[in-house]
Amino acid sequence: MTHAPAVLPDDPDILREMIVSLQTEVARLSASARAYEALVQSLKIRIARLQKQKFGASSEKIDREIEQLELLLEDVKIAIAAADPSPDIREHDDSDGVVSSPRWRGKPKVSDTTPRERIVLDPGEACPACGGPLRLVGEDVTEILDFIAAKLKVVETARLKKSCRHCETMVQPEAPSRPVPRGMAGPGLLAHILVSKFDDHIPLYRQNEIFSRQGVDIPRSTLIDWCGQAVAVLRPLTDLIRQDVVKADLLHADDTPIQVLDPRLRQAGKPRGVKEGRIWTYLRDPRPWGGSDPPAVAYWFSPDRKGINPQTHLAQFRGILQADAYAGFRDLYKPDATGTVHVREAACWAHLRRAFHDVWKGSDSTIVREALEQIGELYDIERQLTGSPAPYRLAVRQEKSRPRVTAFHAWCETQLARIPGKGELAKAIRYALNRWAAFTLFLEDGRVAIDNNPAERAIRPVCVGRKNYLFAGSDAGGDNIADAMTLIESAKLSGINPHDYLADVLARINEHKINRLHELLPWNWQPLNTPHRQVA
Repeated sequence: MTHAPAVLPDDPDILREMIVSLQTEVARLSASARAYEALVQSLKIRIARLQKQKFGASSEKIDREIEQLELLLEDVKIAIAAADPSPDIREHDDSDGVVSSPRWRGKPKVSDTTPRERIVLDPGEACPACGGPLRLVGEDVTEILDFIAAKLKVVETARLKKSCRHCETMVQPEAPSRPVPRGMAGPGLLAHILVSKFDDHIPLYRQNEIFSRQGVDIPRSTLIDWCGQAVAVLRPLTDLIRQDVVKADLLHADDTPIQVLDPRLRQAGKPRGVKEGRIWTYLRDPRPWGGSDPPAVAYWFSPDRKGINPQTHLAQFRGILQADAYAGFRDLYKPDATGTVHVREAACWAHLRRAFHDVWKGSDSTIVREALEQIGELYDIERQLTGSPAPYRLAVRQEKSRPRVTAFHAWCETQLARIPGKGELAKAIRYALNRWAAFTLFLEDGRVAIDNNPAERAIRPVCVGRKNYLFAGSDAGGDNIADAMTLIESAKLSGINPHDYLADVLARINEHKINRLHELLPWNWQPLNTPHRQVA
């Protein structure tokens, strides 16, 4: 917006022209603001509708559309801010996601551990008007959140050599251990590389560009070596997390595809030379029912989706497994030679609701809508139980959910006898009836969730990551992805900064006693009070 000059002319005609010009510009900006606001509200409504429909998506199409709309909404808001950068707009807390005006800003939330710098502006000791002494009556404090760019530094460790004047014995301190043998990277740099690649999803060639802007050219081949060697150093800890996770008696499981380079396919005549591997996730999270075990997640990579993979991962698991209807899990639910069932299946009502929703989306059937409404009532009950103790959850489910589940079962049997047996609706109903014991297990155990959404959230970082690095370079690369994510995501579940955690562990693990390695697990980890030892 054009600002009026500090000194206005005396000519009335010029003043009138200025007023007319300003009125025209104000009208134009007002119209633009109204158009922007209408577009913002339209995008918000559309995003909200897609998020409500998200349970019905059998693919990632809706996720991608939501992401695209959110990017568009972000660009529109930036355009609004650029058109009217006025500083006097009130700030507010938008943590609930409700914003009444598109120009209201959310106030940053700064943790108590964030460093602070205090600058005091003192008017002096004498009054500028009369020269009398000044006394302090108060102060006005304003805060500015600033950013200090990350910096690389070279740490030189000099080991002095000294000789005894009497016996000529040579004395020199031992060289401190390095996170990576003979490597130049310190623990903080290695942690930054791992977190940037596997949590922020920044490929190594982009990290090379970032380091170059800071005056350090680290070849991509060197970054690759450091990344792989750091993962290898941390692998004993990764194995411990996996062993601990499968000892739980309740797990969520899911898997997702990942592209893997395979030169043998190119040699066989396939132009792409890419195969489809899998990343498997197994999540232990007792927080929804107030359990005492720490939350943790274990990832595994496999070059295919054969059932032997989850059966191997969960060979020692005993308890309840909540997963989708993947056939590879079925052998886990079978009794052993003595007739003992070691793994019980808990089904996912979100998958069932998704099946009905796909039918409703294509037909707009009132029958299917009735099924969705019945399942929706169960979810209304579950929303009130999150974080409650397992006995309370079980009691409420017995009182409120069980009658609705029983009525839904009767409804399914009645409708199945009336509709065509080969239709999609019949398939959805049979999907429920054939696995009814698994769908009703949440009514028998207050710890069991109504769906497998926790596992789907745990697998989402893999989905985000593969959009950036596109594929793993080999099966070993897939293993590295699973290893790194096991550490990073488990650290995040424990509420700790993954960079701080990895930097501290990388500095200590080579000298840490192997029989006390459990002390470095994310939920047991305590940072050293003293600074990390500097590498030579």
